[in-house]
Amino acid sequence: MTFEVHLVGSPRVLRDGAVRPAPRGHKVWGLLAYLLLREVPAARAHVAELLFPTADDPMAALRWNLSALRRLVGDPAAFRGDPIRLGWSSPPIVVTTGLDAEGELLGSLRFAGCPAFELWLEAQRRQARGARESLLHEAALRALAHGRADESAELAGRLVGLAPYDENYHVLLVRALAAGGHGVDAARRAAACRTLFRDELGVEPGPALDAAMVTRPAATATAPASGRPAVQALIDAGEAAIGAGALDAGLQCLRRAVTDAEVLGDGPLTAAAYTALGTALVHTARGNDEEGAAALHRALACDGASPESLATAYVELAYVEFLRARYGRVEPWLARAESVPAESQRAIALSVRGSTLSDTGRYADACRALEQGLACARDDRRRAYLLSMLGRVYLLRGEFERAGRMLDEALARTTSAGWTSFLPWPEALRAEADLGLGELKSARSRAEHAFALGCQIGDPCWEGLAARVLGLVQAAEGDPAGAVETLLDARRRAGRLPDAYVWVEAYTLDALAAVGVAAGRPEVDGWIGELAALAGHSGMTELAVRAAVHRSHRGDPAALDAARALAVDVDNPALTALL
Repeated sequence: MTFEVHLVGSPRVLRDGAVRPAPRGHKVWGLLAYLLLREVPAARAHVAELLFPTADDPMAALRWNLSALRRLVGDPAAFRGDPIRLGWSSPPIVVTTGLDAEGELLGSLRFAGCPAFELWLEAQRRQARGARESLLHEAALRALAHGRADESAELAGRLVGLAPYDENYHVLLVRALAAGGHGVDAARRAAACRTLFRDELGVEPGPALDAAMVTRPAATATAPASGRPAVQALIDAGEAAIGAGALDAGLQCLRRAVTDAEVLGDGPLTAAAYTALGTALVHTARGNDEEGAAALHRALACDGASPESLATAYVELAYVEFLRARYGRVEPWLARAESVPAESQRAIALSVRGSTLSDTGRYADACRALEQGLACARDDRRRAYLLSMLGRVYLLRGEFERAGRMLDEALARTTSAGWTSFLPWPEALRAEADLGLGELKSARSRAEHAFALGCQIGDPCWEGLAARVLGLVQAAEGDPAGAVETLLDARRRAGRLPDAYVWVEAYTLDALAAVGVAAGRPEVDGWIGELAALAGHSGMTELAVRAAVHRSHRGDPAALDAARALAVDVDNPALTALL
């Protein structure tokens, strides 16, 4: 027996391919979505207040709708008890997104008179849209890697239609058109992107847009490297140059390695070259994550790729999805990495998993993953990264002293490893821990140093995070106007490149909204809306909750109920205390 619940577009329930009779009234669908999309069972009183606030007897209305819901799914054992448990006789396949999904979650249904539920549903709809974009993006890259450029262009075109202001999607569309031999169309699309960004956003797209029109590495003046050892030497030289900070020279070596490996027709070597190039583009070449992801997909498409190449490509693709806040695609890539016998990638995979869980508000699970990563990490750089992410968890949970100790160790290991380019991240977090402890002088000093170093490095994430702390220090010092200006600058810096870490921009928006509400700034409703859209689209659940809390502080009585409904999946005592 097949049992499917489709919540995207016009909602419907199917058993053995037959559509079940639709219920009378649309609140049954709202009830079904709410109970299915929560991670923990919901108390009856809470659900009654959320969905039936104007009923003469909300609990009776809930009982009637639960009965109708059991008839809809054809399972008399389901949706019983208090809290309400799913209790399936046989669990359904629940469809909330997909490559061919059309329409919104629950279609065009509206729930007038249920403002808190409407806010919760809008957050879920944003997340479903984001999940669909993630699937389309991955499918477009996969099609491009396997030589199906026209299919890739069609998928990328759909992405641009869904999110016209996401530069990465334009870059992917231009690359797919160029790879398919449609050079004129690629140039026109790039020109249209520039016009759109100038007219609507007042900014210029990055250099990755022009680079996308080049479908092959530039031809070299010398003959291809002779034999496998020579190509491997190019890979080694490229990685060494990048490790020493010579980015352009390193990328030139790696691009040459890709070209020469393909000439040799050596599948495993070509995969290794593409993996090295993709990894370098993701981690060192600002604004080039899309090209890096395309190279990693090409590595996976090579015949005979080694377990090490496969595991590295899987983990790096998971890392790209993490940076871009496409969190639903992180775990599938990590699961593939774990299926490959390549122990060298285990600590890296756990660091990506733990960071993703932290971004999405699952802090206990994040700590477990990060601590497991620490147990198997063998070098100071990886340990420093893991420690910084553990420190961030404690910081977000309001455990400032514990966060400080963890971040001090992260800073020490970063320094001992000579990893100057990473130093602003743990230092800015340490500054925020000082701020939480009321040590304003130390917080300012650390944040100023992190900001200056981030500017020297040219990393938008480091600049944005450090400037965020500086803005909060200004607010604590009694300068709300200065704080708002600093936070606006922090937000601009954090999002100035198309492959910057999205969480930093959302985290900065949260601070801007909080300071803006306290200062009574008239623009604050717009900032709150931007935070809600960004957090909801990506699944940053705690930040979505905080957006609702900010809205409640602006006088929306339903927003606090919506915040509580969203917060059930976040295990943060600091957030619980706030609510």
